[in-house]
Amino acid sequence: MNPKYQRVKLNDGHFIPILGFGTYAPEEVPKSEALEVTQLAIEVGFRHIDCAHLYQNEGQVGQAIRSKIADGTVKREDIFYTSKLWSTFLQPELVRPALEKSLKNLQLDYVDLYIIHFPLALKPGEELFPKDENGKVIYDSVDFCRTWEALETCKDAGLTKSIGVSNFNHKQLEKILNKPGLKYKPVCNQVECHPYLNQNKLLEFCKSHDIVLVAYGALGSQRLKNWVNPNYPILLEDPVLCAIAKKHKQTPALVALRYQIQRGVVVLAKSYNRKRIKENMQVLDFELTPEDMKAIDGLNSNIRYYDLVFLADHPDYPFSEEY
Repeated sequence: MNPKYQRVKLNDGHFIPILGFGTYAPEEVPKSEALEVTQLAIEVGFRHIDCAHLYQNEGQVGQAIRSKIADGTVKREDIFYTSKLWSTFLQPELVRPALEKSLKNLQLDYVDLYIIHFPLALKPGEELFPKDENGKVIYDSVDFCRTWEALETCKDAGLTKSIGVSNFNHKQLEKILNKPGLKYKPVCNQVECHPYLNQNKLLEFCKSHDIVLVAYGALGSQRLKNWVNPNYPILLEDPVLCAIAKKHKQTPALVALRYQIQRGVVVLAKSYNRKRIKENMQVLDFELTPEDMKAIDGLNSNIRYYDLVFLADHPDYPFSEEY
């Protein structure tokens, strides 16, 4: 193991590795790929694996983890595995069965972190995006403080070591933090975060409450149809990032990942490209100067690639707030 592969202490005493491997892939990528790339990620040194029910590949990712335990590469306790509660399961009574279903797909006894994927409740059922006859997504209304209590129960039952949230704005986080009878604070808030959307205010808010920010979309985006605004500039072609990369003899992607690590943000590197999966581990082997960091800070322009506009009229849509 690379001695520079630090772990960050969470507010419940558990530790999360600073660099994670993201397992999401677009529908056209065969599910068997998830098995192979997750195995490779573990082989090259990743110990933090980020997945979700939404990705529909927990079976393959779980198989990859189990195969690397079976061949002696890792022990279960070496791996930090995250799953996410999907929006159709936010009703409190659906939370534990949803986590149990993920565990069954994974064939694991517990996950290390279970987070609410979005603060947006959708109509319960098997469909990930239930739609009406006009093709409009059907919403549900849930007090996510009740959802949170169900997550606390899952933690107490040992089904997950830690619990957190994703895509929450600071007001939504405050709602949980100020909940009467709160047993456990969220350990993290996983949000889109990169040099064009550096989330400085949300990061400061989270730090002040001992909540770790976890960055997804840290390399900009993979131009996913439906999910991503296609008119935005491509982050990894940014001249400032490219110049800093050249200076350090690194790639712009590695600079974007390193930027997060130096801000104390846990960063997910998502790639299904074998060469780049290996390369992404090199983020631990160099350092950006304070001037580099300042220059990258200066790129912030509030460009949100994953803006989920098709859910923008949901009463709990998180991205209308400034942070």
